[in-house]
Amino acid sequence: MIGSAVTHSAAQDDASLSLTSRTDRGGYVIAALRGRLGIASAPALREQLRSLLRAASHLIIDLSAVEHAEASGLAILVGSGRRARLLGGSLRLAAPSPEVARVLSATGMNQHLDIFPTVRAAITGEPRLPEAIFPATVPARGRIEGVIASVAAQPARPAMGLATARAGQGLIS
Repeated sequence: MIGSAVTHSAAQDDASLSLTSRTDRGGYVIAALRGRLGIASAPALREQLRSLLRAASHLIIDLSAVEHAEASGLAILVGSGRRARLLGGSLRLAAPSPEVARVLSATGMNQHLDIFPTVRAAITGEPRLPEAIFPATVPARGRIEGVIASVAAQPARPAMGLATARAGQGLIS
């Protein structure tokens, strides 16, 4: 790894969410999140990710140590992915914990993000394995961290990269 690790608190409550970043030889900035990803930490996380995207256009977010996730916190990741693409870069999520994978699937956000099973896979761009990351269905009833699941179980949809989406729309050949 190149550079030094930098740790930031992404919320007023230091125990809520922390972000540690480092630069990989491939030019990716790897930001490791630890703690709770929710509405309390969302505004500060948005600013931290904007700052990282100003410094490097390719960002990988390691979610393996996120113990709790809410849709409001994950929405920041979707917005950051959009910003990265507008800047000519990319945002990849890596190693989502089972909790995060459940919420990504239940909210459908897994369709808007490039998600990889490990940080190494995100760095190398190895094929994503959505079936290994995401549960096959969303529970039929119940509340999942800010998202109310529908009455009928819904199948999870695999993650789709920007190039695949453009190819499907006839924008690239």
